[in-house]
Amino acid sequence: MIDTSIPAAPQPATVQLLRETIRGEALQPGDGGYADAAPIWNGMFDNRRPALIVRCRGAADVIAAIDVARSHALPVAVRGGGHSVAGFSTCDGGIVVDLSLMRSVHVDPVARRALMAGGATWGDVDHETQVFGLATTGGLISTTGVAGLTLGGGIGWLMRKHGLACDNLVGADIVTADGRLVHASRTENADLLWGLRGGGGNFGVVASLELALHPVGPVVYAGPIFFPAAAGRDLLRFYRDWTAGLPDDVTTLAVLGTAPDIPVVPAEWHGKPVALVLLVHAGSHDEAERLHGELRAVATPIADAIGPMPYTFMQSLVDDGWEKGIHAYFKAANLAALDDRLIDALCALHAEAPGPQCEIHVHQMGGAVARVAESATAFSERTMPFVLNAVAGWRERTLTESHVAWARAVVDAAGTASTGRAYGNFLGDAASAAVSYGPEAYRRLAALKAEYDPTNLFHLNQNVLPAMT
Repeated sequence: MIDTSIPAAPQPATVQLLRETIRGEALQPGDGGYADAAPIWNGMFDNRRPALIVRCRGAADVIAAIDVARSHALPVAVRGGGHSVAGFSTCDGGIVVDLSLMRSVHVDPVARRALMAGGATWGDVDHETQVFGLATTGGLISTTGVAGLTLGGGIGWLMRKHGLACDNLVGADIVTADGRLVHASRTENADLLWGLRGGGGNFGVVASLELALHPVGPVVYAGPIFFPAAAGRDLLRFYRDWTAGLPDDVTTLAVLGTAPDIPVVPAEWHGKPVALVLLVHAGSHDEAERLHGELRAVATPIADAIGPMPYTFMQSLVDDGWEKGIHAYFKAANLAALDDRLIDALCALHAEAPGPQCEIHVHQMGGAVARVAESATAFSERTMPFVLNAVAGWRERTLTESHVAWARAVVDAAGTASTGRAYGNFLGDAASAAVSYGPEAYRRLAALKAEYDPTNLFHLNQNVLPAMT
């Protein structure tokens, strides 16, 4: 049982010793810089007040912070990029191990590997790798932290060609609950690498990651195409059948949302409900143009921005709408099918959306994602054709209830079309690990948890309980 009461703040002597030990900063309420360091990306949790924020500059600082947390029985929240949809990267009365100063990225273009610190974002990684025409599967917003997204699985624009982000994780240095720095790779602590590839932050603080890179860009055939909301049913039915025959070079996403205020969209459509498809084709532009033509035939587009563009532009395409401080709630379900009943329900819910930043996402899966054996990583469900994600963003706290209820209704609509499992990074509720892993993967994760974190020090995550011995 986790003690959820707010613990006593660390003693002044403890904080002073920590400050003398680390190269980074140790901030308490009232210190200069605390007010800026405390908030995370998701404004739903801007009322949390950590007793101590340790802004680390390296693994030694992380070890020192964990030693204080363990010896004083303080809760530990780990912050990489800090998006933390479910609010796990902050806490009340505990220690935040903040890696945001640790953002270095080193690229080996010959070996096609990138070694990055635990606070790096996907924007940091893409900036360094695209110089060499290399990339790896990243998130859909460039400010997303590499570590959090990768440890939770890692859906992104290159996944059907090159696998999930976690499939590209080949090594990691992790500070465990007992203050050790442990390396995980295929040849060293391979069981821990298995757990890190989809098992989230259950085993410690990942101080650095090594990811495999692939030839991508710097220009890809990509972008969004917008249709009126009235075409949503026809678009999703077409999308269901069309994606079944797509080559692995292309990854797509169908969205029921609101037209953004951007130049490519005619002004008369700004703020109105729309249906759209976004795609990235990481192969032949000739083939991409042919597939693009098939998509254009569904209905008359409002706007079409699909074409050759820098990969980095596509990676940051939706950044502006998801700034730090926005209130956000996500909920997801893996889909066994995208049937007509579900399509009709999603279109009806689109029409009932309580705000302009309520979106229904249908991610195309398959390709390289499905070719990885289900037992090879902790991300253990691989065969679903689609992932449904309900995305809600708002800026006034009074709108929380309506937006959360709408997102939950979207996922509830999946009904029997759901596999019963969900993508962990898209779960805005705590204590949702049970719907992310099947029984065999959960059993293995619980055994690893018992080995590396038997007291469940790292419980602010989609938590896996240590196996009973």
